[in-house]
Amino acid sequence: MANTYTQILYHIVFSTKNRVPVLHAERREEMFRYVWGIHQGLNCHLHRINAMEDHVHILMALHPSLSLADYMRELKTGTSRWISKEAVFPGFNGWQDGYGAFTVSMREKDAVIRYIKDQQAHHQQTDYLAEYCRLLDEAKIQYDHKYVV
Repeated sequence: MANTYTQILYHIVFSTKNRVPVLHAERREEMFRYVWGIHQGLNCHLHRINAMEDHVHILMALHPSLSLADYMRELKTGTSRWISKEAVFPGFNGWQDGYGAFTVSMREKDAVIRYIKDQQAHHQQTDYLAEYCRLLDEAKIQYDHKYVV
């Protein structure tokens, strides 16, 4: 794809199955490094990652040969296997079905990086569910609350 040029940035948010709070801070950096390796293998660029105990935020650039659905399958499958094999997060039972993916312009990139970086401070004021619904609302994405809760 020598003549293909794209700039597709996604802010991706996904949670642990049933939003169980198992992504403990002391082992998150290991997961972040593993996720970085997945991005390298998929020829994607990881701009920023952060997590709370029950969910993950990623800002990434998607390679044009890869669909978002294929990327998410590779990311969730790869991390689930690694977490289970290495026993990184006791009680981890997989990722919740689905995810939120929001396109980001280059103008917004630095603000989204700061937002992801500041998750710990942000979540002192709001929980994951409220944050996720706000992101969906701001993007004007229609959703059924029964699938969000």
